[in-house]
Amino acid sequence: MNAAVLRYRVMAYITGVLIILVVFAGIPLQVLAHNTILTNQVATVHGFLYIVYIIFAYMLASKLHMRIKPTLILLLAGTIPVMTFVVERWMMRTYILPAMDDAAQLGADSAGQQPVSQ
Repeated sequence: MNAAVLRYRVMAYITGVLIILVVFAGIPLQVLAHNTILTNQVATVHGFLYIVYIIFAYMLASKLHMRIKPTLILLLAGTIPVMTFVVERWMMRTYILPAMDDAAQLGADSAGQQPVSQ
């Protein structure tokens, strides 16, 4: 589970930063200065990495047994600037940390130990 969470979080931040660059720097440069280099290059990289983000996010959603509506929100977060950061925080708070706590308690219970409080 830790590897899936790490892959998702890394791709969420990368995808979020790239779409912010495209929308808030690339498009204004394209419109005002007729410079399409940033928009073309960064948008292409964002497009490829967004596909990777979708794969990792779906893998995480399936491990967490999420319902369809939160899964769709998770998958579409990479299309709206700043939304990946908001959804990543929401995912950590609502789904990931409770699932990790449950897994830690199951591991401690099966070993006959008391769970460690932080």
